Amino acid sequence: MTEGLDWITRAGARAKGRRPAFFDQPAVDRLYSLTLALAAELSATRERLDTVERLLEAGGSLKRSDVEDYAPDHAAGQARGEDTRAYIARIMRGFQQEVEAMENPDPPILDIVHALSAR
Repeated sequence: MTEGLDWITRAGARAKGRRPAFFDQPAVDRLYSLTLALAAELSATRERLDTVERLLEAGGSLKRSDVEDYAPDHAAGQARGEDTRAYIARIMRGFQQEVEAMENPDPPILDIVHALSAR
């Protein structure tokens, strides 16, 4: 088996034990899992594109090995880190809003009505 196929086989392997469940509906857990996997893939693609852009800007042309062997300097690493944090924050904002809503639920409408009528 080639090394590439070995990784493909491992990626499709089932984990031991039960799959963790975070939501009442298994489909929602699967959807979030898929979304986060796609987000991770896109994040890697964004870093690779950043590498290509930096190498093209520096030299005008490049080979695949130039992209594979690229190691960002401190400034590029910092910029990538900031870009990645901003990207993750944008993706996770909806999830974060749900967590915030669960931690600080809006008062039920009857509480609001009673509070207003007591004035």
